[in-house]
Amino acid sequence: MQVKINSSWQPYLQNEFNKSYFQSLVAFVKEEYTNYKCYPKGNQIFAAFDACSFQDVKVVIIGQDPYHGAGQANGLCFSVNDSIPFPPSLINIFKEIEQDLGKPIPETGNLERWAKQGVLLLNATLTVREASAGSHQNKGWEAFTDAVIDAISQNNEKVVFLLWGGYAKKKGARIDRNKHFVLETGHPSPLSANRGLWFGNKHFSKTNAYLEQIGKEKIIW
Repeated sequence: MQVKINSSWQPYLQNEFNKSYFQSLVAFVKEEYTNYKCYPKGNQIFAAFDACSFQDVKVVIIGQDPYHGAGQANGLCFSVNDSIPFPPSLINIFKEIEQDLGKPIPETGNLERWAKQGVLLLNATLTVREASAGSHQNKGWEAFTDAVIDAISQNNEKVVFLLWGGYAKKKGARIDRNKHFVLETGHPSPLSANRGLWFGNKHFSKTNAYLEQIGKEKIIW
């Protein structure tokens, strides 16, 4: 099966595209997009890969589902389209950056600027039905994104993985921690952050310190 995805990912993911689970997943997604309003737009489902080629991956952030509100999701985890109000988790991400690096909260929540610097913003599930959180879970996306993590872990060196919350930590259990730098903390959602499990993690400065240590350009968060 030929999937429209950045060509740099094809050698590592083509086997997945040919598997029966992925073909069933494609059929499911097509049916959902035909019968319901779904997010992100069809041409943005693989936006995380299009914005960050395989060879350029320096950092991986693992999210769970795309946002399911109108106009929010753009195919990058935690990111929203320009001019869309920031969801609570994104607000807390920006607040932590402000505390950690002294950078003011930006005007846009579109994180494409991170992706273009080598941050793969990977949701575990790449699509969702409008106003129905988790509606596309357990249909095959999780197996596909596990394969993405495996490909990076096995074929890249010294990538920073940021695992926020229990779901991301479970997803990250397959990472080779002898080759890569893994940081874990609570989820940026208010539920977790208000219990003291998010703020003060300093993941953004720690990521940049590591990147500089190994001779890579730091991320302009």
